[in-house]
Amino acid sequence: MQVALLGHTGFLGKNVADALTQAGIAFAGASRGNGVDLRSVEQTADFLRNTCPDVVLHCAAHVGSFNYVTENASAVMLDNSRMALSVYEAMAQVCPQAIIVHPLANCVFPANAETMSEETWQDGPVHSTVLPFAATRRLAWAAGESFAQSHGIRSISLLVPNMYGPHDSTDPNQTAALDALISRFLTARRTGQPVVIWGSGAAIREWIFAPDLARIMVEICLNPQNSGLQHPLNVAQNTGLSIRELAGMIQRIVGYDGAVHYDLAKPDGVLKKVMDDTRFRQVFPDFKFTDFEQGIATTVAYYKELL
Repeated sequence: MQVALLGHTGFLGKNVADALTQAGIAFAGASRGNGVDLRSVEQTADFLRNTCPDVVLHCAAHVGSFNYVTENASAVMLDNSRMALSVYEAMAQVCPQAIIVHPLANCVFPANAETMSEETWQDGPVHSTVLPFAATRRLAWAAGESFAQSHGIRSISLLVPNMYGPHDSTDPNQTAALDALISRFLTARRTGQPVVIWGSGAAIREWIFAPDLARIMVEICLNPQNSGLQHPLNVAQNTGLSIRELAGMIQRIVGYDGAVHYDLAKPDGVLKKVMDDTRFRQVFPDFKFTDFEQGIATTVAYYKELL
């Protein structure tokens, strides 16, 4: 089996690379770091031609914090749209028989969705705050459907909650939300300054440990004909933690005994956002997610070495 890993130097890409290595699966990585600009059809096609993949794992993305996406909305939209379309166009030219696995963030769900089920993910507009990125994830799915019709390319789309875990950036503008909170607590422990959290802390969100998503993607590499993968699939646990519970857990694991302030002038957003796991459990009945506290502790240890 030949695997092409796109975005292998990014947050998810590094976790997938680790999981592939642990499973003994060789792969070829592509990113701007090794001279492959996935926005370019020509460069992407050259890479795929040299790789001859059976499976393409598309982990590349231009994304960041809420503030970053807001300030760089047009670049986020353009880069992610170009990457999605470029990869499909290159696959159509070079390896239409390959399967592509495409993680799609749960920001693609309608803005007012609380429990997110696969049947409703297109039943309304996305939230305006995530539009620049979310629209490109919907585009990636539409591209997959279109290239399936024209070229027979098979896409496997995974709808995933907010990620956290090792290999994320230390730049606050580039860091996933939960990892940014961990980084903030570690910085506060070092400086003695209080931690400020937006909102009341009551909002409940679902999270996934990045190495868990990586393991699922490796399982798909090994068994891409699994009958439950024809349509977008939630990678879901159907549970979440409130921001206040999450902050308390991080505070305890970090060992921070300073002040934590909640900025009530900032909105909480939708009170609860979790993903329905009914179909996931049918497709992956034996998959065990990492215990949340263990995942937080692993991520804290990762950031302690870097900060």
